[in-house]
Amino acid sequence: MDVANKSLWMLVVLLSSVWPGRPGGMHLQLGPPGRWWNNPDIAKRVGLSPDQVKKMDDVFTANRLKLIDRMAAVQKEETIMEPLVAADPPDENKVLSQIDKVAQARAELEKANARMLLELRGQLNHEQWLKLQSERPPMHHGGRSGPGPGPPGPGPSMGGESRPPQDGPPEPKPQD
Repeated sequence: MDVANKSLWMLVVLLSSVWPGRPGGMHLQLGPPGRWWNNPDIAKRVGLSPDQVKKMDDVFTANRLKLIDRMAAVQKEETIMEPLVAADPPDENKVLSQIDKVAQARAELEKANARMLLELRGQLNHEQWLKLQSERPPMHHGGRSGPGPGPPGPGPSMGGESRPPQDGPPEPKPQD
């Protein structure tokens, strides 16, 4: 394998490890994972009214199909890229063009998710927002833990893979 092909492989590996949505990559998270507003304990601690819970369910329902479609688009573009990278030798122009398509699909997924999270956050008052921040799982990757300093609103958190939201309350995470 010549130097150009080695460089291309290293680029693909590097990009796939740092792009949003990958394990260890950045993604937005408003509170605990899943439909946390349907968890009676969390809803009570945050102080959600039944009307707020209904509105949050409506926001989730209105955005869910968009998120599923965006995730499918990411998977489609990644699937198209696999044989391009596996080719021997890979066509650098085709691979780089497909990397752009994968990146664009991931960006659209992240934007759709962020829009939904902003809509959900819009259902909370300031006091509820502060309480919800205390419910967020601690971050272990970036050195920062908990709500900490920074602008209000949903911010990036480290961890899990981007995927469309699932029905039901969040599943408990194993303790470290």
